Amino acid sequence: MLSASCLIFATMDKRKLFYSLSPALRFYVRRIYYFPADFLNLILKKRHPLEPPKGLIYTGWGNFIEHGKKHLHYLISHANLKPADSILDVGSGIGRSAIALTTYLNKDGSYEGFDVVKLGVDWCRKKISKKFQNFNFKYVDLKNDLYKSNGDDATSFVFPYKDNEFDVTFLMSVFTHMSVDEINHYLSEIYRVLKPNGKCLATFFYFDDATLHRMKNKSTDIIFESDRGNYWLMNDTVTSANICIESEQLKKMISQNGFTIEKIVDGYWRDFKNQHGNDYQDIVVIRKLSADE
Repeated sequence: MLSASCLIFATMDKRKLFYSLSPALRFYVRRIYYFPADFLNLILKKRHPLEPPKGLIYTGWGNFIEHGKKHLHYLISHANLKPADSILDVGSGIGRSAIALTTYLNKDGSYEGFDVVKLGVDWCRKKISKKFQNFNFKYVDLKNDLYKSNGDDATSFVFPYKDNEFDVTFLMSVFTHMSVDEINHYLSEIYRVLKPNGKCLATFFYFDDATLHRMKNKSTDIIFESDRGNYWLMNDTVTSANICIESEQLKKMISQNGFTIEKIVDGYWRDFKNQHGNDYQDIVVIRKLSADE
């Protein structure tokens, strides 16, 4: 039986091979890899009616529907989401969170989502928006070396929404695939589109002194190999593969963009033995400060 460390390094080797491919090829490889399972699920009709084939899912891993339900649980328990709220999903992917939200938002609530991968947006429009009129998805042409080889610069992207429009914004495994400058800019845009006292729930990888020691000794369950000072990268050639930010740097960025931290829930990525019902990544909930604060 392989030890945990052997399994970790075997996974890392697969990731390096995957990241060596172009963004377009990564999609094709996934389609081919999951074709047998997708064909079997189609024949046996095992898939949820709103669930895409595994070969089309380009974000996350594990049970697609159950993970979406977890995201909904986090939004309700950590960000106090209400059924009538207006919500913005930054990096809506192929509908993982949106599917769960269709069971919670009522007719007075609204959902907006945008993503850089047109395939995901098209799927969500076809499968979700047609059934739920208060769910809208937008495609934005931005470059990200994990998903796209071309597009506009995310550091100057203006969210296609009005000021003070949303009660809650969330980003699941989005900031973990962006540069520090991109994250900082997105925080400023999230501040703009949130209502006063509105909340944003986002996942990160962040490190403190204890985690830094584990990373340097390669004893975490996810390995960041490239030390860039106040952040580490998983892969030097694909800078959006995964980023881990120094905790004080993250707190500084949050504060400078007009937010206060409401809650931090450590993820279990540091140690799979201590999951405690938390998410794999670190959850950070921030609140937009009102004018008199």
